[in-house]
Amino acid sequence: MRTLEEIIKELPESIRLPIYEAFQVFKEDIIHKELVEMKNELKEVWKVIKELAEAQKRTEERVEMLARRLEELAEAQKRTEERVEILARRLEELAEAQKRTEERVEMLARRLEELAEAQKRTEERVEILARRLEELAEAQKRTEERVEMLARRLEELAEAEKRTEERVEELARAQIKTEEEIKKLTERIDKLTEEHAKTREHLGGLTYAFGYVLEDRAMKSLPKILKKDYDIEIIGELKRDYIEIDGEYIEVNIYGKARKEGEEYSLIGEVKSRVSKRVIDEFISKCEKISEKSIKVLISYIFTPEIKKYAEEKGIILISSYKLEL
Repeated sequence: MRTLEEIIKELPESIRLPIYEAFQVFKEDIIHKELVEMKNELKEVWKVIKELAEAQKRTEERVEMLARRLEELAEAQKRTEERVEILARRLEELAEAQKRTEERVEMLARRLEELAEAQKRTEERVEILARRLEELAEAQKRTEERVEMLARRLEELAEAEKRTEERVEELARAQIKTEEEIKKLTERIDKLTEEHAKTREHLGGLTYAFGYVLEDRAMKSLPKILKKDYDIEIIGELKRDYIEIDGEYIEVNIYGKARKEGEEYSLIGEVKSRVSKRVIDEFISKCEKISEKSIKVLISYIFTPEIKKYAEEKGIILISSYKLEL
């Protein structure tokens, strides 16, 4: 049978010393114990030693497994570092993207302010339209009331139409009689028309004759009136004439030369039985065609205050017929 020392020597070095020391401590007690008890204790010790050996073996297996795991972790660490480097580059890209995003956000913020202003204007416009809608609603209400009133009026007109038809029948009967009377009147009017045409011919001749008389009186009186009242001197004679302008002949009632404040002008006069603003405008247009530098004179029987003011604004001299010599 092997001794305890031999058995201890076979144990792993890591547990050999602790067991040996324990053995030395209990050596004296073991010697004095009975052999049977010593064997039992040795059996227990051997059992413990075996368990420790098994535990040691498992520990070594565990250490080997941990070593393999450590290698795996080292590989994983390497892969993690590579991943971290990729993430670092990605982070830089994200930083650049963030910068661009912030610029975009700032631009959008400005755009949002513009949209807010536009929204404000839109709301003001909507408020205006809302008020307008209320006004239209009121107008619609008034229109409906008007339509209702017109409907009643239409009924009244329908009744009146019925009465009118009855009246028309009466008028139709009277129409026949009236047509006979109109035929007689038409014959009478034809005779009167012939007589009126003859009268107009006589009056036209008198009008022209009267106009020429007034023009003659004006040409005779104007030099004196213009000199006295307007310090305008007539040069030579005044005459009734046609002035040729660009191949067009323009009739002038009174035409001549005049001097005012040392400067020479064309004097253009016209005689009218009645003067209106339209007559003044047409006279000015005629004068501008004849001469760029002219003294304009209108002669008539009477001028309203409105015409006097208008002629004064246009620089036209107005002379009433009563101032002319007979």
